[in-house]
Amino acid sequence: MKRRRTVLLALTALLGAALTGLPAGPAVADEVEQLKNGTFDTTTDPWWTTTNVTAALSGGQLCADVPGGTTNRWDAAVGQNDVTLVKGESYKFGFKASGSPEGHVVRAIVGLQVSPYDTYFEVSPQLSVSGDTYSYTFTSPVDTTQGQVALQAGGSADAWRLCMDDVSLLGGVPPEVYHPDTGPRVRVNQVAYLPSGPKNATLVTDAVTKLPWQLRNAGGATVAHGWTVPRGTDVSSGQNVHSIDFGGYRKAGKGYTLVADGETSRPFDIGKGAYERLRLDSVKYYYTQRSGIAIRDDLRPGYGRPAGHVDVAPNQGDSKVPCQPGVCDYTLDVTGGWYDAGDHGKYVVNGGIATWELLSTYERERLARTGESERLGDGTLAIPESGNKVPDILDEARWELDFLLKMQVPDGQPLAGMAHHKIHDAQWTGLPLLPSDDPQKRELHPPSTQATLNLAATAAQAARLYRPYDRAFAAKALTAARKAWSAALAHPAMYASASDATGGGAYDDTNATDEFYWAAAELYLTTGEKQFADYVLNSPQNTADIFGPNGFDWGRTAAAGRLDLATVPSKLPGRDKIRRSVVKGADRYLATLAAQPYGMPYAPDNNLYDWGSSHQVLNNGVVLATAYDITGASKYRDGAVETMDYILGRNALNISYVTGYGEVNSHNQHSRWYAHELDPNLPNPPSGTLAGGANSSIQDPYAQSKLQGCVGQFCYIDDIQSWSTNETAINWNAALARMSSFVADQG
Repeated sequence: MKRRRTVLLALTALLGAALTGLPAGPAVADEVEQLKNGTFDTTTDPWWTTTNVTAALSGGQLCADVPGGTTNRWDAAVGQNDVTLVKGESYKFGFKASGSPEGHVVRAIVGLQVSPYDTYFEVSPQLSVSGDTYSYTFTSPVDTTQGQVALQAGGSADAWRLCMDDVSLLGGVPPEVYHPDTGPRVRVNQVAYLPSGPKNATLVTDAVTKLPWQLRNAGGATVAHGWTVPRGTDVSSGQNVHSIDFGGYRKAGKGYTLVADGETSRPFDIGKGAYERLRLDSVKYYYTQRSGIAIRDDLRPGYGRPAGHVDVAPNQGDSKVPCQPGVCDYTLDVTGGWYDAGDHGKYVVNGGIATWELLSTYERERLARTGESERLGDGTLAIPESGNKVPDILDEARWELDFLLKMQVPDGQPLAGMAHHKIHDAQWTGLPLLPSDDPQKRELHPPSTQATLNLAATAAQAARLYRPYDRAFAAKALTAARKAWSAALAHPAMYASASDATGGGAYDDTNATDEFYWAAAELYLTTGEKQFADYVLNSPQNTADIFGPNGFDWGRTAAAGRLDLATVPSKLPGRDKIRRSVVKGADRYLATLAAQPYGMPYAPDNNLYDWGSSHQVLNNGVVLATAYDITGASKYRDGAVETMDYILGRNALNISYVTGYGEVNSHNQHSRWYAHELDPNLPNPPSGTLAGGANSSIQDPYAQSKLQGCVGQFCYIDDIQSWSTNETAINWNAALARMSSFVADQG
């Protein structure tokens, strides 16, 4: 899933798509039915069932009695094999289905009938709630004569009856042209602009000359006006756009709208209150991601749930997790930590960068001229540890740090001091699935150099930040960091395998020079020791151009070291040069922002948006914010603040990528337990959850069925099944926390 290295799909940017960003469909081939006997007139052949399902004809339908007590959707299924699929051809997959009693979820798939049982398209409608007739269009990513169509009906505690009819897989249909509802053509930050900050909007229009605009207050009165600036065709969206700058208006208030070209924007505020809330909500997200603890409904109303993976059936638990076969002969207690994303896996490489960014959010608040560390202090997050006289953000990060320390290979074992790369289920699970209901065996995966250095870096950083509150923990963290550093030096090229992606993401990476640099930087800043200073100064990463278009993330961590070396006080020789390099990187992002009609410091090569692009936009904003902290120059402050506009609605889709913020916002992120879209008894993600955002590779079948040929910003869909564009992840939310905290400080 999210953590694989990926191959980009071919993108088609056709003329005539200027306002939608989506191409016209290709010529249509003859439609050919790929299934046999989908109408069940006289027989059930050649349809099969799993051995626990009894099926027969009933009233012109195939009806199947599904047993209760199964765990996974695929534990009880009806299907047909030997289906031919042609790579690149579009198919219309349709069926009628009903359930008795009503309300059951069925997982309908088109996939491979043999190992590794790849799924090429899937949907999970709730029967009767979703209606009884279903139709979807998708494009096959493969050529095969061993395709399978199946309706999977397991996972229910109680027995029920599934009836199906008119099951069809038509080949040669035109691909479905998905036209997202982008609302008014005036695109604004739907949440808030700072009174003294930049205020920019983007108008989508056919006009090539300037147009008048008006800013209106909640009562409809015009309070400011001016002229748009034509910008031509925006590469990131394929749209003809104008820019609007209303930064001269500074009066705080609620319910403002911007009017231009006969369109009225979605409403927004002018004020900093929303950012104070988002500063907290973006960090509160982590409590409901916790593994190994029951989530209290009194602290998070609507999100209470049992503890996951604590050795209570059906969990196999995380207290004595074995390695994958052949990896080790011991077990580890790896309870706790945060679930990484929409699955139940826990990953040291992503946990490390996420923890670093949360800790750095707090450290920046302590060190920067505009920092307000008390805003993240004890009692601010309403978590179980609130009231213990430790800043709540440190308490939350500690939940993950304790897990990271548990992932270290014990003394006396081969590879002692290294860190296991990850721990997750032996097989992928379906949606929805509460952590407490996960029945899969859990496995430790081999140690890796990158995981070991993530542990070294974050544990070293923790040693300096927790020392005032828990000297014993700080000492323990530093000991673990030193041990991990030594182990990584002894094993500098143990890389995770790209093929290790069953049951969890691979997080594969074949270059550890950036992690070595980052870990050495954190160890130096905490200890001041010459050995670490020398490593930093001799690393090619210390002078490399590391502020590229896609910014930094779990696979590109040198910037984490560079930013901290630039801002955390030290006596490192050449520190001024390091600070200048950050400012130089910020200048590049500032130029990118100015050139982008949607005003974001993100312009990926060839307009190919990366997985998790929303957090990459934010991390480029972090570089701008850091340049402001270094120089005090307002242009960097304004650039960092403006970065939030794209995330909060000023984008081609006119959607806020943060749940609960903005009139139209992402709220169907891919998650096994924030799965309201599939199960009305489960919640949507909590307010303050960042969606991954546009991803040009659209790896998941659902996005492929809707977004073929999408241009840049349009490669996104707010659906739980789109794991490549719409997942939630701990490292992505850390970028949101860092930036929302910065912007709140500027109010």
